[in-house]
Amino acid sequence: MNNRKASKSSKFRQHFKYFVLVVLLCASFYGGVFYSQYKIAKNNKINVLQNLVLEKHNKSQPKDVNLDLFWEAWNLVTEKYVDPSKIDKEKMIYGAISGMVKSLGDPFSGFMDPEESQQFSADMQGTFEGIGTEIGLKNDVLTVIAPIDGTPAEKAGLKAGDIILKIDDAVTTDMSVDEAVAKIRGPKGTQVKLTILREKNGSPKEITITRDTINVKSVKVEFKEGNIAVIKISKFGDDTSFEFNKAANEIINRRAAGIILDLRNNPGGYLETAVEIASRFVPKDALVVAEENRQGERNEYKAEGGDILKGIPVVVLVNSGSASASEILAGALRDNLGAKLVGNKTFGKGSVQQLEKMTGGSSLRITIARWLTPRGDYIMEKGIEPDVKIDISEDDYNNNRDPQIDKALEVLKGEMK
Repeated sequence: MNNRKASKSSKFRQHFKYFVLVVLLCASFYGGVFYSQYKIAKNNKINVLQNLVLEKHNKSQPKDVNLDLFWEAWNLVTEKYVDPSKIDKEKMIYGAISGMVKSLGDPFSGFMDPEESQQFSADMQGTFEGIGTEIGLKNDVLTVIAPIDGTPAEKAGLKAGDIILKIDDAVTTDMSVDEAVAKIRGPKGTQVKLTILREKNGSPKEITITRDTINVKSVKVEFKEGNIAVIKISKFGDDTSFEFNKAANEIINRRAAGIILDLRNNPGGYLETAVEIASRFVPKDALVVAEENRQGERNEYKAEGGDILKGIPVVVLVNSGSASASEILAGALRDNLGAKLVGNKTFGKGSVQQLEKMTGGSSLRITIARWLTPRGDYIMEKGIEPDVKIDISEDDYNNNRDPQIDKALEVLKGEMK
């Protein structure tokens, strides 16, 4: 779900809210348009939500929207549904908003209720309970973007690109990413069964995974023969810049001869973090990424300075699980430094999402722009092709061989001569 999965508060922009609030207005009208504020407030949480929404909505109500059909459906449901105990107005509001966002046909936009919003925040902080994989829609099919290293998903053999056909007994056709995440998540020690398809002409395969507490360390560094540093970045989250700066200082102190930046199976995260890390490699004011909004206006993100790794040869490892902020960083180093990319074609997520906090603890993740690499490439759905393509076979995987990092070392040593 990378997906800029979220933007830091300083970057939040305040547009598109009015569209969401049109739908939220329904609860306020239905519950209390003919009643006093006192009677509305008696219905506690749902009607407090209604009042707040009505107050906001009246400031920006679009004049070209007719909600008569919506009201007609709302009233038919609340007045005629056979089991009134199943009518939950709050869930109806959330469902209406979810349906509205789904109508955009954008797999990276979505509405999150308060519980989902809280879980999303925990994900970005790096601790949650589940199996440890990023999933998304690719060609309208629920797909594994990247299993996180060392998690139950990775240990069970889940791979980037696996198509998820079923979650337990639930078929994933027409299932949203958020719905799928909710089904896969669960308490530590419980199990979930995924039915996956790995090859187009292959047979479905069932993988049972035991959930665990997922603690994701976003940056790891180790040193190979020849004093070559390998930096593995698993996500671009809250702690990534801090952890990367520590790794960069260690590399400087050890006078590393070269760097392999491993972005494989990194589904992305904060755009700003990708810019901060790129700034450790490229000169100040060099273009890292450009955003283009709905009006065609362009916003450029440039290196901030502090390029302490400048001059050290670097090779970047990527695969089909490298998405979003990973692709931004890989593209920036390729275009600005001529860094070679080794591995497989990246995922191809060229859009930017903004997280809007909404009434009652819910939130809206909305695509607000597309992004382009420094030389102007728009990579949506086509990804970034590596300079040196090399696969990891099933046999390699089963025997703990990594021909991609072996090739990266070979390429890097060639660059160092």
